[in-house]
Amino acid sequence: MLNRPTRAICALLVLTTAAHAQPSTSRGQISVAQVRAMLDQAATNPTARQTLTAYLAGTGEAAGWLLDAARSRPPCPRQLTLDAEQARDAIASAAATAATETPATPLIVRDMLKRAGCHLTE
Repeated sequence: MLNRPTRAICALLVLTTAAHAQPSTSRGQISVAQVRAMLDQAATNPTARQTLTAYLAGTGEAAGWLLDAARSRPPCPRQLTLDAEQARDAIASAAATAATETPATPLIVRDMLKRAGCHLTE
C-alpha cells in the first residue's frame, strides 16, 4: 500500500486532471472511477497522461519495493510489469455502479502480482 503522503499526492493529481473529476472512495482511496477517467483522458489530455504515468509508476514501484522488502526468496518467476492497458484490464471487472467506492490500487497490484506468477503467503 502506498504511504499516506503518496496517496494524498496521487489523489490530488487525479482530482485535478478533469473538469468533471471523479470522486475518491469514502475512505479517501483512489477509486476505479478516477483511474478510468485518467485512462480515458490520457490520449488527449497531457495533464491526465502525466497523472496516469505518475500513478502507475508509483503503484508499480511501491509493489516492487514491498516484494523486495518482504522476501527471503523470489516469490515471482516473472518480472512485475504495469502499463495503461494492463491497468485498464485490471479494473475492468469493477462494476460501473461501484466504481466510485472501489479502490483501484488493490485491483491493479493484485493483477500485477498474478501476471508475474507471484506466490505470496497470507
